[in-house]
Amino acid sequence: MRKILFLLLALSFLGVNAQKRKRTTKKRVNTTKAAQPKVETPVVIAAPVEVAKPEPIADEPINSMSILNAKSPESFRKYRELGMIKQGDSMVSTKVDPLKYGFIEDKDVLKSMVTWEIIDLNEKINQPFYHNEDGLVSQNKSLYQILLDAVNDGKIKEVYDDELFSTRLTLDQIAKRTHNTKVSDYLIDKINAGTATEEDKKAGTDVYQTTSENVKLLKIKGMWYIDRRDGEMKYRLIGICAMGQDPATMGQQFANKDELIDLFWVYYPDARKVLANNIVFNNRNLSSNITYDDLLNARRFSSIIYKVDNGLGNGVIKDYIPKDAQAQLDESDRIKNQILQMENDMWSY
Repeated sequence: MRKILFLLLALSFLGVNAQKRKRTTKKRVNTTKAAQPKVETPVVIAAPVEVAKPEPIADEPINSMSILNAKSPESFRKYRELGMIKQGDSMVSTKVDPLKYGFIEDKDVLKSMVTWEIIDLNEKINQPFYHNEDGLVSQNKSLYQILLDAVNDGKIKEVYDDELFSTRLTLDQIAKRTHNTKVSDYLIDKINAGTATEEDKKAGTDVYQTTSENVKLLKIKGMWYIDRRDGEMKYRLIGICAMGQDPATMGQQFANKDELIDLFWVYYPDARKVLANNIVFNNRNLSSNITYDDLLNARRFSSIIYKVDNGLGNGVIKDYIPKDAQAQLDESDRIKNQILQMENDMWSY
């Protein structure tokens, strides 16, 4: 009996301990639930709003060089600059080649005289050389601007320093003659101190450039000769030069704007193709198709002879007739009459 009672007491004691363990486990579970973190609400980011881009302008080729038939000013300017028009399904160039000079043998030149002349662009008859306008209806540029652009683009390569065409000019040398950059003392101090900003560099730098407004005179060199085969006087243009203010003197308080320098000499035969594709401005008719090559070869300008090969020193009129402007003009007129008389002397009555 004692063993049975002892066994019952042991079983009851084990049952009480088991109940205590169950109660403790439940409390732990409740504690774990209370310590769970709160679930955060996700942040919704709005999608970026797409801005509609403007539609690109249709690059439609033109079928005429007239603004009356253009559908887009941008396309018209582009293809006019390229000299291309559309004919059918193909593109055709409107560029022309100048009329070639005839070959002249030495024995066919009966008489000749080389002259140097000055074309004053302030004179009314010479204003077409000076006009510089790149409009929509007509595309006209000054003669200086046409030559400078063609030289920079490599279309004209025969560019020289003087009228004898002995020293070639590079693009860098031409740029130095037509551009000048000046830096203020304030900017130099800033640069030396290492505190110069981009705004300081822009404010302290002045760039001067020789534009069409600064080119007031043109020089031309040509030969008058009598062709034995045709029995008439002819003129052949050899070179052309633009005279403008030296950019190194621009911006100076006491600089003389009337002091002009020879910017560059262009061998004219090399420039004919460029000039034959550039129209001269005509204030009476914007649709005129007279080119610079036509104008120069026809001598439709007013000029003054300032030098001639006559055996008197270097031939410059002001050197053998100094300090007398009226006498120099009279000498220029005398040489012109002498040229006309060369042709008249061929005939006898």
